[in-house]
Amino acid sequence: MESAQFVSSAPGRVNLLGEHVDYNGGAVLPMAIDRYVRIEARLQEGGKICIEARDLGRIVEFSVGSLAEKVDTKGRNLPSWALYPAGVAWALVQHGLEVQGIQAVFNSSVPVGAGLSSSAAVEVAFGSLWQAMAGFSLPPLELAKICQLAENKYVGVNCGLMDQFASACGVAGSAVWFDTRTHESKPVKLPGNTVIIVADTGVRRGLAGSAYNDRRASCEEALRHFQGFLPGIESLREVTPADFEKYSTGLGEIPLKRSRYIVLECARMDKALEVLSRQDAAEFGSLMKETHIGLRDDYEVSCPELDAMAEIAWVQPGCYGSRLTGAGFGGCTVSLVQREKAQQFEASLKEGYLGRTGKNAEVYICEAVGGAHAGRV
Repeated sequence: MESAQFVSSAPGRVNLLGEHVDYNGGAVLPMAIDRYVRIEARLQEGGKICIEARDLGRIVEFSVGSLAEKVDTKGRNLPSWALYPAGVAWALVQHGLEVQGIQAVFNSSVPVGAGLSSSAAVEVAFGSLWQAMAGFSLPPLELAKICQLAENKYVGVNCGLMDQFASACGVAGSAVWFDTRTHESKPVKLPGNTVIIVADTGVRRGLAGSAYNDRRASCEEALRHFQGFLPGIESLREVTPADFEKYSTGLGEIPLKRSRYIVLECARMDKALEVLSRQDAAEFGSLMKETHIGLRDDYEVSCPELDAMAEIAWVQPGCYGSRLTGAGFGGCTVSLVQREKAQQFEASLKEGYLGRTGKNAEVYICEAVGGAHAGRV
């Protein structure tokens, strides 16, 4: 954009372990990756917000005063892609923070609908932009919470906090352990001489229109069941595998399967910290594989292409573990691979996936990066 006054950038993320537990009180292990949403913007008077999504070839204009109505300046419903920046503006206003009129252009190297949190990156990038423009300063975690509020209450997706947290609070060179119940976090080094490789199946899903909210409702149903036996628990994270075996009788088939996955995934996350503290790549990779199987069989959020990608990865030289990442129903796998085998792994994965599905895969060797930032040009 010519005459841009501000720039903002926020990374996507890949989650290494702890899938779907963020809205069940569990701990997660995301990593901000070197794929970004980038915005160039300048101030505009009158509270008008004009945003061009360059990758989509779309432009929308709405005003700060009409945020609650979710309509553009001509009274038409906002397009779905515009709900994310508009929702952030709305959430900032709800917190008593200033949102200024802007002209903005954004583009993204985070694949949309691939499970790498493109929507959270858009939210955090716009939140960072408005913060820089108005001059207020929120801790990154607080900005992440505001962006989560936008997605929950404005967009209508009952996501947990992990995606926005990872985009706002990423740490260069490390994954980040994040306790979604206490909001504690700490950087975690991955085993030496390994790389993280993300493989995109090319299958896309719309998160709001997917079965995501159904999974969350099943977990809430299971929690109410276990609370009848374990008074005082507030999340499925507090149900141990032993508790599950003892008290799960009487649960319907669907909440039984959903909650079994969550309980075992929370236990895997507890084990993962100990495994990574001794830099055990093979055992961490085994945990990743167990997660994929649970997501496939109990949580039922995989698809044939994700299964094919993971299964091809499991038998490649130098691959410690691989699984689907993100909400599922399409998108990407994430693999932990020996650094010296990374190029061979990439080529073999592409070849195997094409042979099995007839589809081409995009494969990215990813670096861990820091969180969002914004400022004057």
